Amino acid sequence: MARRGIEIGLLFSRSGVYAQIARAGPAGALRAIAAVTADPSSLDIERTPVDRDPQGNVGLYGPFCTEILRDTKARHVIGTATSWSRKEVIPVLERAGGTLWYPCPYEGHEASDRVVCTRACPNQHLLPLFDWVVQRHGAWASMVSYNIAWGWKMSRIAHDLIAEAGGNALSQRYLPLGDTDMDRLVQEIAATRPQFVLNSLAGAPSDAFLAALARRDPAFTPDRCPVLSCNLTEREPDAMGPAAKSVISAGPCFAGQEGPGVWADLPAGGGLVFVQGGGMARGDDTGAASDPPPGHRAPRRCR
Repeated sequence: MARRGIEIGLLFSRSGVYAQIARAGPAGALRAIAAVTADPSSLDIERTPVDRDPQGNVGLYGPFCTEILRDTKARHVIGTATSWSRKEVIPVLERAGGTLWYPCPYEGHEASDRVVCTRACPNQHLLPLFDWVVQRHGAWASMVSYNIAWGWKMSRIAHDLIAEAGGNALSQRYLPLGDTDMDRLVQEIAATRPQFVLNSLAGAPSDAFLAALARRDPAFTPDRCPVLSCNLTEREPDAMGPAAKSVISAGPCFAGQEGPGVWADLPAGGGLVFVQGGGMARGDDTGAASDPPPGHRAPRRCR
């Protein structure tokens, strides 16, 4: 008996600012489609991807999503890697009755019955991450992000968390998407001497920011003034080079990590730290993690 065919849309950019992250999206989706189709228990259904690449051009997401839903039988689209591109396709989905499966970190403060967000939202990444860092470093922070919904909402929540902890946002900057000129930004952060930095950039701009920060001042080391991220993926540290050691990244899971997360101190020399099961776990394999300290550390500023 011939297998019934189902088309599934894929909408990821292989180039542009978010290329490093977005290239992982279609690779994972194609692998999942192949695995499910090959599973004997998956019924007699052949799943065929309908792939479109906007090439980092936000103006192409809407037209390509329209093309998928209008010209094929696909009703479900997997893709987009930013809040900006996600917002571009929502009107298309609503008109055509399609559904977007959004596989990247989600900033909250928005809901659509046409979008399924499959990654963590702030109460699952930013809140536990701030609990972790305030106990160990204090609540005086600098923030940097893109001038898009992801950056606005993350900064808004961070402001509330900082205020609740008795701290202060010493600096806050929103950059144009793709901007890699970081000298002035880094000078400002170095002058304010925060206890940690919340970095909501991604891709090449994030790499440029971390490299410039590491060059500018030796005070920005993981044990003295860490850089926090809720959208760093496993694919990125290699591109960052030594600057990756200053980053603490939070997410629901990372490749190579198994089991429930627990609270952990940052391993010597830096490393990824991830949120899983409501807690934190260290991103290396050097040993068991420890329980959180019973109270907050006295505030200190890196110097």
